[in-house]
Amino acid sequence: MNKIAVLSDTHGLLRPEVLEILRGCDAIVHGGDINRQKILDELNGIAPVYAVRGNNDKEWAEGLPETLSFTLYGIRFFMVHNKKRLPENLDETDIVVYGHSHKYEEKYADGKLFLNPGSCGPRRFTQPVTLAVLEVMPDACWRVKKMEIAQKIPGQSGSQDAETGKMPENIRQIIVSVMKDTNKGKPVKEIAAKHGISEALAEQICRLYLTHPGVDADGIMGKMGI
Repeated sequence: MNKIAVLSDTHGLLRPEVLEILRGCDAIVHGGDINRQKILDELNGIAPVYAVRGNNDKEWAEGLPETLSFTLYGIRFFMVHNKKRLPENLDETDIVVYGHSHKYEEKYADGKLFLNPGSCGPRRFTQPVTLAVLEVMPDACWRVKKMEIAQKIPGQSGSQDAETGKMPENIRQIIVSVMKDTNKGKPVKEIAAKHGISEALAEQICRLYLTHPGVDADGIMGKMGI
């Protein structure tokens, strides 16, 4: 039996729990929004990697394809970051892999598996941290295992954020201030300390603001699902 790790939207973070799962796999499939070459280098040190470019993969990722077709252990894959960009003709495909939404999805249609492994990078608030592992039998039959990374909730009082799923009561005010600080070019670490939030939450707000030109605080809250 061969194992294929399917992940997406790491956004510059490889958790120890994810690395432990990957080390037991024979190949790694990444659906984009990798964010750093260092992540790819680390993945390639574990197993062969098949990856596409996500909307947040900028100049460093110019050599990555936006779509990728390949065959592994007799299974025909097609991969794209955003499923809105899937081609009409997927006749020569067994499994379609995509990401972008950070939400795990596993469904069958037209004899194909459509698989979004979710995100195993920085947690987007109440959404779980997930990836998938495909177990492939010698006859090219497979089964999918959803892997969810349990979240440790620190025993602390006061504001909590991305890792706990609980938002500060004044989150909208915080977002407005973070947007202003981002415009001033302040680093994420300084922004987080100033507003009493984690660096993960500050990074999430800054990234949404920078990657969605014209978005306002309400728009960012909507994309966060709060």
